[in-house]
Amino acid sequence: MGDRPLIVIPARFSASASALRYAAEVTARKLVEAVYAAGGEPLVVHPADPDSIRERFGMADGFLLPGGGDLAAHWSGQRAHHSEYDVDEAQDAFDLAVARAALEDAKPLLAICRGLQVVNVARGGDLVPDLGGAHRHLVHSIGVRENSPLRHAVGAPELIVSCYHHQGIARLGDGLRAAAYAEDGTIEAVTLDEHRGWFLGVQWHPEDTAATDPLQAGLFTRLVEESRLGAPAR
Repeated sequence: MGDRPLIVIPARFSASASALRYAAEVTARKLVEAVYAAGGEPLVVHPADPDSIRERFGMADGFLLPGGGDLAAHWSGQRAHHSEYDVDEAQDAFDLAVARAALEDAKPLLAICRGLQVVNVARGGDLVPDLGGAHRHLVHSIGVRENSPLRHAVGAPELIVSCYHHQGIARLGDGLRAAAYAEDGTIEAVTLDEHRGWFLGVQWHPEDTAATDPLQAGLFTRLVEESRLGAPAR
C-alpha cells in the first residue's frame, strides 16, 4: 500500500450482481475511484460482527460510510414507512457500530447519504421517512453555512451537488450541527461540535462528480489527508 492511508468502506449487500449467480456484496465504483484518486487505499469490508469493529479494523486510518438502502425505522424509535426499501438489519447494525467506533476513537470519517443518516441515528437523532421525489436524480445548488467547517473546507458559499435520496435528517443527533441546506430547507451536510477527530457528513453523492469537480474531489482529499496524519509508518 506504500504511503496510502487505509480507508475502510463497508460493503453493501445486494440481491444480485452482473456475472455472479448469487447474492453479492458491492460498493460503487466511483466511490472507490474517488478515494484512490485522492491518494487513499480503499478497503471494502464484509459487514459482520458489529461487536468486533475495533478488533477487525484497528489497522484502519480512516472510514467512509457510503450510501445504500434505508435504515430500519426502529433504530431511531420511529414507525416503518411504506416507502422504505432495501432494509437489512445486519447491514444497519454493522454501519451503526462503525459510526460509533470511528467517532469515539476520533478516526477520520466521511459519511455519504445513508452514511450521514446512520451517524445521525447513532447520535440519537431521527429521520424524515420520505421526502418524496424532490431529492432523487437531482443536481442542484446548496448553501453552505458561513463559519462552518464545511465552508472552510470548500471555500465557497454554494456548491452544486448530485443528490439521490428519499429520506433526510429530521432531529439532529447529539452534537451534530447542520452545515449546508437545500433551498427547501433540507439539511445537506452535518458536522460534529467539539470533536477530537475529523468528521463530515453529506447528504449528496460527491463521488458522482468528483472526477470533474475539484470541490467534490476535495472532500475525498480531505478524508485521505486527515487519515494520513494519524497513519502509522508501514
